[in-house]
Amino acid sequence: MPVDGEHLVLDLVNTTFVRGGLRGRLVDVLTVPDDLADWVERHAVELDASSAPAGELGAGDLAAFLELRRALRAVLAAVVAGGPAAEGDVEVVNAAVRAAPWWAELPPGAVGGAVARSVSGERGRVLLARVAGAAVELLTGERRGSVKACPAPGCILFFLQQHARRAWCSASCGTRVRVARHSRRHAEEAGGG
Repeated sequence: MPVDGEHLVLDLVNTTFVRGGLRGRLVDVLTVPDDLADWVERHAVELDASSAPAGELGAGDLAAFLELRRALRAVLAAVVAGGPAAEGDVEVVNAAVRAAPWWAELPPGAVGGAVARSVSGERGRVLLARVAGAAVELLTGERRGSVKACPAPGCILFFLQQHARRAWCSASCGTRVRVARHSRRHAEEAGGG
């Protein structure tokens, strides 16, 4: 993936991207349950995956994550554009949050770290709810205004603008824009001279 290590929610949304710029092709790195398991493993810390119920992620889990990803992409696009998100997309996120509420309990004898518990015994539902919860936190918190869509032609990725000078999702998008700008200027100079 061209951009990874952003916010957990953006990392999920950015599992679809365009490879090759404006004339590139759409790539989806979540096509089978094993892809989802790999993504969860790479984000195990943010998901607190070790405290989720044990179990394999199946086709139903993948479908739920893909639906959440679709809704989050639409909500993020609306947020970046400064408009309201469609109610149906908001409801997909909210339903995922409600699907498997979790809480922390004291461990036996109140010795050691907190023990995570959840209503659902299904690993996929718990992890999905955690991603959706992270989305609610991001989109209602102070970092909401830092969510940006990459303006590079052909790019569909989102990023958190943590520095005022960051304009693109990745160095490669920035380079592509600068090269295109240089080529246009060179062509204009050659045509006008």
